[in-house]
Amino acid sequence: MHPNTTPEPAAPAAALTEIQAEVEARRLIATAYRDETPLPAHGNTPPVTQPGRPPMSQGATDASVLMLAGGATTAMVGGTAAVLMYLSQFADPLVCGLVFGAPTALVLALARLTKRAKPAPDVHQHYTGPVYQDQRNVHTTTRGVWAKTNNHP
Repeated sequence: MHPNTTPEPAAPAAALTEIQAEVEARRLIATAYRDETPLPAHGNTPPVTQPGRPPMSQGATDASVLMLAGGATTAMVGGTAAVLMYLSQFADPLVCGLVFGAPTALVLALARLTKRAKPAPDVHQHYTGPVYQDQRNVHTTTRGVWAKTNNHP
């Protein structure tokens, strides 16, 4: 069989006559159940507060998570700096601010950069007529003190 052809559907093991099919259909209809009771109407009961975070848009949820993470990071960095200055008794607050604030600034900058990154768009190509596609993979290795690159298709 050619890989692009679809197989023929298999014939049923025992084909039913018209009368048998009608009897089977009536049997199925007779044993079927449908709940005909009307759906309850909305009443005047006040809404109940659900546990967890309140419902928000995706943007608001992302912003709140970012603020919580930033607050926790700031608390940890500030607490560490305060403990260090208290224990050393002569630590310079400016130096401590620079040492402990630099990682926080780096994390916030990376967070802003990743927020702006967007995924690559899907590419849909539509062709008419015969199409020849040539897809090649090139494996590159570079070795040695004096770099020698070998490309292997």
